[in-house]
Amino acid sequence: YYQMLYDFLNAGFREVRVDGAFHNLRNRIELSRYKAHTIELVVDRIPAMLDLKLKDNRLRISEAVESALKYGNDVLTVVIGAMDKAAPRRGGASPAPSGREASFSAKFTCPVDGFSFPEIEPRLFSFNSPYGACEACHGLGTEEVWSEKICPVCLGKRLRPEARSVLLDDTNIVSVSAMSIADAYTFLAELELKKKKDMRFQEVAEVPLREIRSRLGFMVDVGLEYLTLDRRAGTLSGGEAQRIRLASQIGSRLVGTLYILDEPTIGLHQRDNAKLIKTLHELRDLGNTIIVVEHDEETIRESDWLVDIGPAAGVHGGRIVAEGPLPQILKEHKKFPESLTLAYLGGKQFIAVPKERRAISKNQDYLKIRGATANNLKNLDVDIPLRRFTAVTGVSGSGKSSLIYDVLYKTLSNTFNGSAYKPGAHKALLGTEYVNRVVNVDQSPIGRTPRSNPATYVGAWTFIRDLFAATDDARVRGYKPGRFSFNVPGGRCENCEGHGVIAIEMHFLPTVYVQCEVCKGKRFDRETLEVEYTPSGKRGSGKNIYEILRMTIEEAAAFFEDIPWLFDRLNILNEVGLGYLELGQSATTLSGGEAQRVKLAAELGKRDTRRTIYLMDEPTTGLHFADIQKLLDVLQRLVDRGNTIVVIEHNLDVIKSADWVIDLGPGGGDNGGRMVATGTPETIARKKDSATGEYLRKVLRA
Repeated sequence: YYQMLYDFLNAGFREVRVDGAFHNLRNRIELSRYKAHTIELVVDRIPAMLDLKLKDNRLRISEAVESALKYGNDVLTVVIGAMDKAAPRRGGASPAPSGREASFSAKFTCPVDGFSFPEIEPRLFSFNSPYGACEACHGLGTEEVWSEKICPVCLGKRLRPEARSVLLDDTNIVSVSAMSIADAYTFLAELELKKKKDMRFQEVAEVPLREIRSRLGFMVDVGLEYLTLDRRAGTLSGGEAQRIRLASQIGSRLVGTLYILDEPTIGLHQRDNAKLIKTLHELRDLGNTIIVVEHDEETIRESDWLVDIGPAAGVHGGRIVAEGPLPQILKEHKKFPESLTLAYLGGKQFIAVPKERRAISKNQDYLKIRGATANNLKNLDVDIPLRRFTAVTGVSGSGKSSLIYDVLYKTLSNTFNGSAYKPGAHKALLGTEYVNRVVNVDQSPIGRTPRSNPATYVGAWTFIRDLFAATDDARVRGYKPGRFSFNVPGGRCENCEGHGVIAIEMHFLPTVYVQCEVCKGKRFDRETLEVEYTPSGKRGSGKNIYEILRMTIEEAAAFFEDIPWLFDRLNILNEVGLGYLELGQSATTLSGGEAQRVKLAAELGKRDTRRTIYLMDEPTTGLHFADIQKLLDVLQRLVDRGNTIVVIEHNLDVIKSADWVIDLGPGGGDNGGRMVATGTPETIARKKDSATGEYLRKVLRA
């Protein structure tokens, strides 16, 4: 201790406080060698009535604070009060001030209980950074990546306690992140209003507040105000993710950029379409070029230039059939007779409102959902009429998927399919005795490998292989149906194992596929390809198995027209608008809409699908007006056979064609989850508080 005290004296200081008593450093200070002592260096004694208007006095205080922090390791104590002249002066002790003390730290440390902060910087508030993430769960919020047990340390908040202890208007960052985008925007606006007279707050917060409000405003403009800021990316729909990326691009304020968007209106209610279109116009007006692949009528009409490709799909398309400003080419529509798009936009073709709807009576069989509270649903009771076509509508985030997928599908799938889903919270599901099967007809691929194709999915390929095995040539050679399969050894090309291509792994580059040198991409060996099938009465038109695979579905339907059990399966694919696909086209090359229609065709091809409930989430995604008409025809046929169709949809042509509509809302997120209206499309159109009804009125009048 004595060396330290001597160093203080040499540095020009005169006084210390030891164990609460003041001592002059020039006097001998008795200290016990085997006892811990509290030694504090007195930096300055400043009169309480010092005139701080004088620059020299302010400078004195400033220097005293800096010196105290230097010698005190960023901690200092201020003693405020008058000298106690009656205090004893043992051992040359100085008179002690009587009054109060206040301790301060420059290192975010509480001198009282020792709680300390690291340096406060942006990464402290990020659970993606080791600096800010909860040390127990590493920022996941759960104990494990997948099993979903809440972290017992941060209780799912994902941040370390120091980050959660920093408050902005009595609110920490976790609470702000849990707000919806709309609520967060309001919170920041009110915060700025409260702090308007605080010049230091304005100086510090002006730029961050402006940038945050700008970004939140962009997300509101593209219809995402119902999302919470802490929503996990994996739970976002494709349309929501695309619109978030769009909002970030608008926020970057880039100029001279080419933006390409693929159906940005996916999952978007008509109410929000105008906001999205306004956003696209803003991007354009900044000096950018926007190319949108879209089927939404309102978006098409708001474009500056239309390029229509057709006239049909697949081998029947690939040409520009109309091009120019929409008002101009609509006037000159006779110049573009092949354009189906102009035919629908000009009213020459249209999807008609059904002349009659299937009656819904009180004696109707229903599936009855009771007390649904999954996600944002507000203790919802919903009756879904069976053997009818029902459309579930509402603005984005109103609870449609929570009701139909999380509650209804998962519960029915556990009952009929033996699934092990955890259904969304609800009290009961009644009426399941009237149903014996549930099918979720989504837009996921019909197969995960290139070997899967439309013909195998609908069961037509088995019949085709049987036909080849029954030919005279195959029977003489002893070929069985398996000989004509590219999935098993025997008749396929073993060099490429029936793929037709060879995969070449490239280091640091994507895998490259090259045509098989042995079979030249034909997938079968030479002997198998020598066998041909010729329809009766069609001499000279024989085809080998590879040539059959390369046929379009409409060509194959004509080729096998004399074989009813094969023709029916192929013709169903034709009827749902997939005649342009090749029989052997790889499943991985099909769009979501094409995969969905293949699944519907497979259902239509089944002998007995009565008492099945089909669930679909926005089946019109990626579909042209003409394709929507074909889809509706298929759905109506399934209902006519005694099945139930439940479709989550924003497309007005689908909604107006339904027998029954369940409209949720009125808004998204916390403002949704309630029943706005239920009834026929005409009933919904008369509801003034229904956002869907507002737009439905227009199409029903048309």
